[in-house]
Amino acid sequence: PYSQAVRAGGFLFTSGQIPVDPAAGDIPAGIKAQAQQSLDNIAAILAQAGLDRSAVVKTTVFLKDMNDFAAMNEVYAEFFTEPYPARAAFQAAGIPKGALVEIECVAVKG
Repeated sequence: PYSQAVRAGGFLFTSGQIPVDPAAGDIPAGIKAQAQQSLDNIAAILAQAGLDRSAVVKTTVFLKDMNDFAAMNEVYAEFFTEPYPARAAFQAAGIPKGALVEIECVAVKG
């Protein structure tokens, strides 16, 4: 029972995206590569919904280790532009498939 995203009114809520490469089915090594893949997965979901990253108003980032925050943030800062989405970040034990990061977002149309 899983939806990659659900529309509610003018909002799109994505499920948490772990860094699985949809073409190869694998997870890249390292926090920067994993953060990039998670964000690329979000971008693909947004595109399917007719949106782009500028529509994102809120993100939640789950990290296996908060010591990876700075490295993840470098990738995040290149992915989004100002005004940046509101964000929460947490350390989370047991991210699926042993991933180092999982990211979800809320986007709005219009």
